Amino acid sequence: MGISDNARSRALLILRRWENEGVPLDLVMNEAMRQPFAEARDLQFCRALVYGVVCWRGYLDALLVKLSSHPLAQMKPLTRQALRCGLYQLLFMDRVPPSAAINETVQLLRDAGQPRWLTGFVNGVLRRVSRELTTLPQPGELNGAGATWARHDLLSHPRWLYERWLNRFGEAGALALCRANNAGAPLTLRATSQAGRDDLLEKLRAAGIVAEAGRYAPAAVILPGYRGAVAALPGFAEGLFQVQDEAAQLVVPLLGGLGAGLWLDACAGLGGKTTQLAALAGPGAQVVAVEPEARRFELLGANLQRLGLSGKVETRSGTIADLAAGDNRKFQGILVDAPCSGLGVIRRHPDIRWNRREVELARYQSGQLALLDQAAALLAPGGVLVYATCSTEPEENEQVVELFLADHQDFRVEGGREFLPVAAQEFVGDDSFFRTRPDQGVDGFYAARLKRKE
Repeated sequence: MGISDNARSRALLILRRWENEGVPLDLVMNEAMRQPFAEARDLQFCRALVYGVVCWRGYLDALLVKLSSHPLAQMKPLTRQALRCGLYQLLFMDRVPPSAAINETVQLLRDAGQPRWLTGFVNGVLRRVSRELTTLPQPGELNGAGATWARHDLLSHPRWLYERWLNRFGEAGALALCRANNAGAPLTLRATSQAGRDDLLEKLRAAGIVAEAGRYAPAAVILPGYRGAVAALPGFAEGLFQVQDEAAQLVVPLLGGLGAGLWLDACAGLGGKTTQLAALAGPGAQVVAVEPEARRFELLGANLQRLGLSGKVETRSGTIADLAAGDNRKFQGILVDAPCSGLGVIRRHPDIRWNRREVELARYQSGQLALLDQAAALLAPGGVLVYATCSTEPEENEQVVELFLADHQDFRVEGGREFLPVAAQEFVGDDSFFRTRPDQGVDGFYAARLKRKE
């Protein structure tokens, strides 16, 4: 394409690649930003447009179906994404004049060499929307103008996911989940022991950044309005914090007192829970972290170094099956933060709702069970295994634990409520499982504390 490089054009390129390739949106965004914008405001506009279009894609497409004479499915990908970008600016970006939203969108298509009839079609659709703004249903509006529209469209969620939540949680619960996902999530930090939460709050506020103490996790700091780079925050280079949602911060404590012995993070990822495990580990404790993906393993090492924890963690590049093949050590505690659908963190990653299919839950379950089996073989008698996902779905949570226990009679479920702060103990139910949901102001997490008999 011959599109000039500006915030709108780059947003359009990002959206096209994401839809065409089905890869995580964050990955596409990060690669597209290797060539930085000249001004920070262009980056902010581009990010807001990209993530806004993806979040509200279901609603935007429903509008296009109603107002366009051309079937949505028959539009070229470039046309479809351009219309979504124009619509989003008209409907959600109050600071963008309608004329700019329309004219700039049309100009993008002209620059791309699109025929005159197509640019005229896009211009006509956007101008019609601009004229009829007051009569159209607002996002999430289920009464009034939206009474005859499909609820999952107005809430911008796939039908299968909305109906699944409707069946499990009822109408009020499903609406609350969808609305929490659409509201987005603030940046949340975990203060490290180098400073502590109060010192970190003071440092952030002194820099003019709005910062609040978390509600549930004792080290949590929330930055409700921050939109800049994490690395630009005061204290980043000094290792005073790690990015981690409050719900995620509550999983590691379910292992119990991290005293002397061997402790394993079986799916370390970027190291959010690994660094927390290492920080909480007492004298005589040794932490091992395993991560198979090369890029994540590299970032794991960088995070451990930045937080001054490299000396407390033994890192292994590979899977826990690789670890078991060459290591006969037994661990006192193992955390399995398993790869999952991620349906509990849609508010942070809006593309997940569109990238997932219901049939994939069975595939995730199979992999999760395999990880638990491998972890169980590494656990010492009397040891604790904490299984966790950032999913809200029973196929990945309760069903996995049920299947695991059926094949491992020497394990039992323990609640672990006593290991959590008082404010967070409500998340452990009568069935002893830990659950959080986005409509509670945190990410959607599940965890089970599994104790091996002596």
